[in-house]
Amino acid sequence: MNASDVWMAAAEGGVIGDGRTGANLALGVGAVGVAIGWLALARAAGRIHTGNARTGAITSMTVGLLGTLLGVLHLATSSGGPGTGNGLVGAIAAIPLGVAAIVLGRRALVRSRDTVPVG
Repeated sequence: MNASDVWMAAAEGGVIGDGRTGANLALGVGAVGVAIGWLALARAAGRIHTGNARTGAITSMTVGLLGTLLGVLHLATSSGGPGTGNGLVGAIAAIPLGVAAIVLGRRALVRSRDTVPVG
């Protein structure tokens, strides 16, 4: 199985499940990315003192990009329209979640650079 087959299987929901599984996967990945980005932003602002804000920010941007790509891929490969049970609406909702995770991660990354002491 090559990389393109893996992406197509993830977008279609894998081997098991209906057409909504791929959209739910993209939604879950996007939501996890937003949560990681929010925590990284809180770490960079000094409200949480555990973990590394830079690592969380980079992870949030990576997970957000993955969620966005899965949403776009599911949107491109789903048949039918909204309300047909193929996960089209979920794929559409996953895209802004992934973009929000990228934006939160980028903001946390910029803030973590500002708080690093020089010297």
